[in-house]
Amino acid sequence: MRPMVIDVAKADDLRDVVHRTVQALAEGKVVGVPTDTVYHLAVSACVPEAVERLAKVSGRSTGDGAPLTLAIKDASELNDYAPNAGPLAERLARRCWPGPVTQVLDADRQQGLVGQLPADSQKLIVPDDSLSLRVPANNVLLDVLRMMAGPIAVASVVSNPGAQAGPKAGGAADEGAGGLNARNLAEAMGDAIDLVLDDGPAHYGQASTVVRVQRQNYQVLREGVVAADTIDQLARVAVVLVCTGNTCRSPMAEALLKQQLAESLGCQIDQLESRGLVVMSAGIHAAAGSPASPEAVDLMKDRGLDLSAHGSQTLNERMVRHADRIITMTRGHRAAIVEGWPAAAARTHTLLDGGGDVADPIGAPLDVYRRCADQIAAGLSAHSKAILAAAPGS
Repeated sequence: MRPMVIDVAKADDLRDVVHRTVQALAEGKVVGVPTDTVYHLAVSACVPEAVERLAKVSGRSTGDGAPLTLAIKDASELNDYAPNAGPLAERLARRCWPGPVTQVLDADRQQGLVGQLPADSQKLIVPDDSLSLRVPANNVLLDVLRMMAGPIAVASVVSNPGAQAGPKAGGAADEGAGGLNARNLAEAMGDAIDLVLDDGPAHYGQASTVVRVQRQNYQVLREGVVAADTIDQLARVAVVLVCTGNTCRSPMAEALLKQQLAESLGCQIDQLESRGLVVMSAGIHAAAGSPASPEAVDLMKDRGLDLSAHGSQTLNERMVRHADRIITMTRGHRAAIVEGWPAAAARTHTLLDGGGDVADPIGAPLDVYRRCADQIAAGLSAHSKAILAAAPGS
């Protein structure tokens, strides 16, 4: 007997599909769900009987095979489930979720929400005190997750219709590449599952990339959709220096910060990225491609820094989302950023301790620029220490 299959594209009311799925999960049923990587089997992590059933139909049992993965609503829930995950895990979550990356983290049963799951569920989700988390980039599944009272446990499947116990499913460290569509999944699993949501072929049709993260260190356990060298780039600390037009203060701050970081690390400025650090600058109201002011160029040249190739850019959504630290020249710049991107408030700081302002030297003589640069350099010292402490491997 095949499970019920709901064609999402033909549904009269998507809300009804979401509600029916949430109800099925709450009742302990096993549901085939679409993700951005491959179709998964899903159950409510709060229903231990359903979790045990998922383990059986996906080829897992306690102490045998990879643990089940928890799918959560969004990156903001990372610290709810893994409160000691650390800045690197937060960085990857902010940059990769929703998306095809699974993080394997140290489980904290005392402080994390995973410790509130039923004990029998925990045996299959955190059997070895590590926890696998992901936020799949599929709108239907995300809507289901937002309606759920808790997380869902998921297992990906591989195409193996001939297996008597149903297709084997890999866990965070062994996710099947499968690429099954909903109809294949329904035929392969038969009455082992109850419902399948058909949202067409999975976007990628291959496994997620699995990354083991422990504080400031990481290891790619399995290279999937996202290549290992891309994970390396995504793991780097990104700093954005911000002023108004991105032609005077923030370009000088960018150059001076790079110099300070390189000196601290004992490397060349062009080696910073290989050391896990990316520094850039932008303006709140910048005209794209404008050069740095002649005074800024001359002053930085005297300090062994080259601004001749600088082109201004406007601060945008991607920069703010990816930035680990945003450093503004004034309180007004910070207020504008926080108003536009409230989620970035904790990551946005004024350059000067105490929240003072660095005045714009535009149009002023070189001596004013020199005092401005000295003020910026002094203000950057405290920021440099924090940035170095957050770098991967530190």
